[in-house]
Amino acid sequence: MNNTRKELLSYLDNLALFLLSVSFFAFPLLYTTLTTDAFTLPKQMLLVGITGIAVLVLGIRMIVEGKVRLRTTPFDLPVFLFLTSVILSSIFAVNRFDSLIASVPFIFVGLLYFVITNVVRNEKAIVFSVAALVLGTTVANILSLLSFFKIYILPFSYAKVQTFSTFGTIFDQAIFTALVLPIAGYLAWPVLRPILSTKKANDVFAKAGSKVTGLNVFFTVTFAVLVVGLLISVYMLVTLQKPFILPFVTGFQTALAAISQDAGRMLQGFLFGSGYGTYVTDFTRFKQAAFNGNESLWSFTFFRSSSYVLEILATVGVAGFASFLFLVFRVIREKSFFLPLILALVVAFILPFSFSLQALLFIILGIFASLRALHAPSRFSDLEFYFVALKHGLILAQPEGERAPHDRVNTRYGHILPFAVTFIVILMIGVVEFFVVQYAVSNVTFQKSYSYIQKNDARNALITQADAIQRFQYEDLYQLEFSQLNLRVANALASSTPEGASPSAEVQQGIVESIQRSINAGRNAVSLSPQSALNWNNLSSIYRALIGFGQNAEQFAVLTNQQAVTLDPSNPQQYIALGGIYYQLGMWDDAIRQFQLAASLKEDYANAYYNLGHALENKGDLQNALQAYQAVAQLVSDNPENSKTIKAEIDALQKKIESGQASQANAQGQTEGGLEVDQPDNQLPELEDKVEVPAPPTTRVTPTEAPEVSPTPADN
Repeated sequence: MNNTRKELLSYLDNLALFLLSVSFFAFPLLYTTLTTDAFTLPKQMLLVGITGIAVLVLGIRMIVEGKVRLRTTPFDLPVFLFLTSVILSSIFAVNRFDSLIASVPFIFVGLLYFVITNVVRNEKAIVFSVAALVLGTTVANILSLLSFFKIYILPFSYAKVQTFSTFGTIFDQAIFTALVLPIAGYLAWPVLRPILSTKKANDVFAKAGSKVTGLNVFFTVTFAVLVVGLLISVYMLVTLQKPFILPFVTGFQTALAAISQDAGRMLQGFLFGSGYGTYVTDFTRFKQAAFNGNESLWSFTFFRSSSYVLEILATVGVAGFASFLFLVFRVIREKSFFLPLILALVVAFILPFSFSLQALLFIILGIFASLRALHAPSRFSDLEFYFVALKHGLILAQPEGERAPHDRVNTRYGHILPFAVTFIVILMIGVVEFFVVQYAVSNVTFQKSYSYIQKNDARNALITQADAIQRFQYEDLYQLEFSQLNLRVANALASSTPEGASPSAEVQQGIVESIQRSINAGRNAVSLSPQSALNWNNLSSIYRALIGFGQNAEQFAVLTNQQAVTLDPSNPQQYIALGGIYYQLGMWDDAIRQFQLAASLKEDYANAYYNLGHALENKGDLQNALQAYQAVAQLVSDNPENSKTIKAEIDALQKKIESGQASQANAQGQTEGGLEVDQPDNQLPELEDKVEVPAPPTTRVTPTEAPEVSPTPADN
């Protein structure tokens, strides 16, 4: 090999290592308000982008070297099986687009592991990359510490809170710091050892870092900062930002139900779960009514399970769960105690993992594999790949240094293999990266619409959101918010017409167009994620706002809310909403039935009895209405505002009973604590000639056309 080629290979190696180190440093720190998710999405984009570039660099290196050479580790197979399970779970998921969107960043995290093992090949590379990770985590903790002491150095308003963290939550920061802390401690050990112990370090990482004495002071300082940061984070978790974690019993129950009770897809559900990243559907569909007894958590919707392992079981199924256990087994089999990795695996069994923690787990696994390769090169050897005759299998893998059999190697086309491998890998990654870029651009575009909404510029907000949807049509939350914005515009246009007057033709056209866009976007959201109760609630709220305005709106409102109840059957709030539609329609018996179901699901739910009392009073069943109001009075006795409200209604009802009066109950506005008669957020005026509105979807359809927004009179 000539000197020029050696220099080029060295340059490519350094470039790949630099890219990894940049990502390790920036990952704990990166956040931006340019995206709808200020903390997770930027980190995902960072790893997806840098991993893709690093793979390209490795491909170019193969071409320059003239051979395909990859390092193998005992963890390759379980990681590959786990990633395959994630991909298959997304393909078989009912909410397929939600799962695919969530799985793509995770697939790149898995790919990052393979990049680490093939780029970080010596002690200096290990220490350099680890230093970047430790430094980034240290800076993130410094920012959090300054915020805790109310020293706000960042010029952003959202960063001027005591619990600010670049991870989004103190909980994630605490776990991330706890896992990085031992890494800094290993390389700070030469300085800490005289203070803490007289024993000689015996860990593989300490051996790898013992020669890098110039960085010992650096790691000692970062170690001290991380210790303080971790202690303050724990203090804030106890006092200022207590984490809401799903009880383990509920997480275990929903995981088992997800793989055994998914009617219509029993085999797919058992093997591959509900689909990676879709735990929220498992929670809403399979949580038991007993969960409503948890006073502090019952009204929350959980997007993560009680622990990462239980979430894997629910969303990736038995295949994903088994492959993860296979990975744990391979780590244990190494019989090398690497504290950060052991801690990460233990925590995975007892606590939920955000994307940041999942990524850190695979980064630590890659670092551990690189460390083990230094001390057990025979088990972490490089393989070279050759073209061979078709009768011998087309491609031959041979340990580096061992000569491949001459009678098998196809020397004539051997130089083509690096080009072929690089082309195929880059093509596959390039296609995915294209959609990732489209998603990122659409997300930034959609985020811009919020600034227009704050300025009451509805027209530009609509145009901006429509542009974002046109760029990426497969995000159901875009469709949901677009539908609600159009509904608000229609309501604003209707409200702009003076009472008793008829709207102009232009205003009438704007109302109809806004309604059509609202319904179509709501239908698209349901089609994209048919197992999302939130999307069905949204569509129901749209139809409910059109009762008296659109044809069959009341029927569609009931049907869509019933679907939401089916997907969230243990949530009493769903029955309150459905009962509210019947209440609005004057169907008292149906409303009473739904409010009774809500009360039976949560016997101390004051609002259920409050709505039940109003429905009974309107029906004329005053004695039972009085009993319902008295139940409310007992449940809200510790709330002065609610107690005052219900006492007044009880007094009024008792007067009706004494006088034999059976007039209708008057719906009260919302009071402190959520005591209210369920009513629609928006309500368009009734029309004699009702507008035709599209029916809710009955089958899953992929939207093919993005919404178009024409100029309307709604400029405010």
